[in-house]
Amino acid sequence: MSEKTLVKNRWYVCGLRFKCTGCGACCAGPEEGYIWITAKETAFLADYLKMTVEAVRRKYIRRVGFRFSIIENPATKDCIFLTAGRDGCRGCAIYPVRPNQCRTWPFWSGNLTSPDVWNLAAVKCPGINRGRLFTASEIEALRRQKKWWDDDA
Repeated sequence: MSEKTLVKNRWYVCGLRFKCTGCGACCAGPEEGYIWITAKETAFLADYLKMTVEAVRRKYIRRVGFRFSIIENPATKDCIFLTAGRDGCRGCAIYPVRPNQCRTWPFWSGNLTSPDVWNLAAVKCPGINRGRLFTASEIEALRRQKKWWDDDA
């Protein structure tokens, strides 16, 4: 099946709107989750935090089966890197090196299964159904994205 046919058969063939509001809801509990991070992303994180990879793994990462996840605040289930400013606004302490999972929100396969599921995600995320229109092709590229970095850089 060609890429055009695949996109044409998606319920979001006309695209979807999204604009990150910076609210941090996608990074927050109340339920526990996983913030998947690859070895390459862990290296970027270590460099950004000016720590060794081993120190970052000990302090911020947990093993889940054969994969790794950034730890969460045990009390709130928020990502450990979710920050709160004096003005009440939340943000990401590692935004420039955030994992691919964070970069591709809300265009995750699970959120794209149906309009109902997409709109359920919008209950938590005020940026869904607002802002710029992403084409179906852009959504598919984000949904399938595995890495955000350029190996040649």
